[in-house]
Amino acid sequence: MSKPGIKVFAPATVANVAVGFDILGFAIDKPGDEIIVRKGKQPGLIITEIQGAEGKLSTDIMKNTAGFAAFKLLEALGETKRPIEMEIHKKMPFGSGLGSSAASAVAGVFAVNELLKTGLSKQDILSYAVAGEQIADGAWHADNVAPSLLGGMILIRDSETLDFKKLHIPEGLFAVVIYPHIQVLTKDSRQLLTETVNFKKVVTQTGNLGAFVAGMFTSDFGLIKRSLQDVLVEPQRAHLIPMFYEMKEAALNAGALGFSISGAGPSMFALCDNNLTAENIIIEAQKIYKTSKIKIDTYLSKINHEGAVRF
Repeated sequence: MSKPGIKVFAPATVANVAVGFDILGFAIDKPGDEIIVRKGKQPGLIITEIQGAEGKLSTDIMKNTAGFAAFKLLEALGETKRPIEMEIHKKMPFGSGLGSSAASAVAGVFAVNELLKTGLSKQDILSYAVAGEQIADGAWHADNVAPSLLGGMILIRDSETLDFKKLHIPEGLFAVVIYPHIQVLTKDSRQLLTETVNFKKVVTQTGNLGAFVAGMFTSDFGLIKRSLQDVLVEPQRAHLIPMFYEMKEAALNAGALGFSISGAGPSMFALCDNNLTAENIIIEAQKIYKTSKIKIDTYLSKINHEGAVRF
């Protein structure tokens, strides 16, 4: 007999978006993670089952992003002894650059918040989700967590205080995500980044970020296209991704507004001003990676405005 409970979904995300390292990200429709929570039989939060993780995730709530995020909420509510059972259904790969750990953290805290009917808003529980993801990569940042929870494309003004702003999404904007089946862990990818940067490149990147935000709010696709260029992080990480520059050239030639690395990689993304361009980029990706014998998954999506949802 099936047991009553609550099932939620938290979507994958594209972080950095070329010009906003650690401060910019958007949600896509799929893939994502699902979590089921229900009233438990013994005191405290317990992870009873994890599917799709190939044994790579701990059921210890203090070592699991979903469990820890939910625990931080329960701790704030003074409800750590509340009997709750959690099932985690991983529907996205590890080390993909699609915010896998963030989606789990978001789904975990969102599910428990829904189960307890706390009345807290998504924004109210954002910090607990960020705390959950932090145990996966050791960094306090919300460029994956915030869009996965809240939906849309989000600019984080200040990570410490989680001061953020949702950007306007122009009509007709589509995202293509290409995930080659290799693994790049965020911790490893971060270690590649230099601690010093060229001042001239900082000025260029700052101009690109400001112009990109302006282009989004004014639906100026020309400005968005001119702005989507990462001169700081992409050059340091591109070598981790087979065929990256070939794929980037093909996407831009097909009409993409911009093309870069999704999060820490190896996933890549393109933004497009119409669906046909997006479809053509997927065709090009399939051609390129067929020759390299690397399996890929592709996703075509509008920007997901909903974020985490209850089924």
